[in-house]
Amino acid sequence: MTEVFQTDRLVVREWTDEPADLDRIYDIYSRWEVARWLGAQPQAMASRDQAPGVVRRWRELHSASGGRYGAWAVQPRGTGLVAGTVLFKPLPNGAGEVEVGWHLHPDSWGHGYATESARGAVERGFRAGLTEVYAVVRPDNAASLAVCRRLGMTPLGRTERWYGVPVEAFRIDRPATAAARSATAAARPAIAADRSATETGRPPAGGDRPATEVDVDQSGTMSR
Repeated sequence: MTEVFQTDRLVVREWTDEPADLDRIYDIYSRWEVARWLGAQPQAMASRDQAPGVVRRWRELHSASGGRYGAWAVQPRGTGLVAGTVLFKPLPNGAGEVEVGWHLHPDSWGHGYATESARGAVERGFRAGLTEVYAVVRPDNAASLAVCRRLGMTPLGRTERWYGVPVEAFRIDRPATAAARSATAAARPAIAADRSATETGRPPAGGDRPATEVDVDQSGTMSR
């Protein structure tokens, strides 16, 4: 078992092919209340026999990125029961944007584990050099929208950019990046006022880029 990072209450580690992990993966992803938020065409896991393949794909993502990205087990300290998965990976069909996401078993909802594990993944990404992290949420997934707000993410609006279905996109910036964005935004009115009356161009429209969604083994913030 490879530990990825820790938070005050959680140990985040790689999923394994141990029977307990495979049972828990099936228990999580076979539930419609979890699966309904995942992917462009949501589908619950049909058989426990699918769980080893999911673990293999998640391990490959972790290994191929040198441990930078992955879909990791979220385990509360002092328990033998995994609460769910936190994901950290590049968005598909993007320009290098990275997303954070979470999928928790219903028996672990309401404890703040999604927020805590996602914040740990984001901070780890910032330490590795990322300047921004995205999240994508189905518009009617109120619980995950609330997690994005608790993380302090900036809403970017609704888009179909990455996953081809309507989702609400969010972004959180590394503190230095956030300060630079604020300074740039504050300077724009003065820059505009100093421009010649003969200029017809417009200044760049900020740093907000559109965004979009996820899938069970590649996923985003589709589940609470």
